[in-house]
Amino acid sequence: MPAARTVTPDGDVILLVSGESAAARAAAHAQDDDLTAVIEITDVAPVSVPHRIRGRAWLAGWLTPVRGDADRAACAALLAARHPVGELLGMCESLGSPYAGRPAWMLLRLEVGEISVDDLWGAEHVDPELLGTAEPDPLVAHETELLQHLASSHGDRMGDLCGLLGARDTAGLTAVPLALDRLGLRVRFTRGNSVFDARFDFPEPVDDVCGLRRAMRTLFPAPGRRDPVDSSGHGTG
Repeated sequence: MPAARTVTPDGDVILLVSGESAAARAAAHAQDDDLTAVIEITDVAPVSVPHRIRGRAWLAGWLTPVRGDADRAACAALLAARHPVGELLGMCESLGSPYAGRPAWMLLRLEVGEISVDDLWGAEHVDPELLGTAEPDPLVAHETELLQHLASSHGDRMGDLCGLLGARDTAGLTAVPLALDRLGLRVRFTRGNSVFDARFDFPEPVDDVCGLRRAMRTLFPAPGRRDPVDSSGHGTG
């Protein structure tokens, strides 16, 4: 597991790994572009719901050490700006035997050649050239805390969203917030072995927490006074 990772403007993935790791040793001894690797990223819902895995992504490409003082400094600065971690201080430290002379931490570069995503929206391939220009959702740093707060403290308000499910029988449904982004809130509804998701779009995209508060005030008083959103089946048993 890397201690941290980030993406360069060119779409390469920079990984900070232990100098003792198998990835670091393999990359150090491989010829340029000779070591193929796949990174698998799993997105797990931060609340307790059936089927907690919200998505997986696979990035395949060629793994090499970040070489040259200038390149290492640039990548370390990019990583530190986005993910400040103390391990960056160990990049120039040497360990005792049997790792004498090896950096405690190493920067690796994955030149991405293929990306596949399987998430709540479906499965598809993604053009690797889009990775470098992709921007994180503005709510990504707040999503976990907000979903956990909704689930633990506002179960009654979550249940009110059943009123937006239209003609569907809502008796006995339990509603748990599953995902949150700038465009809306996805909720997982369960009843016995029946499970399905519904997404509730905000009136307009939000850019920050203040905008989210306004969007949530619009959403939660809405049951019974808005047209129902479409809901998608997640699975039944």
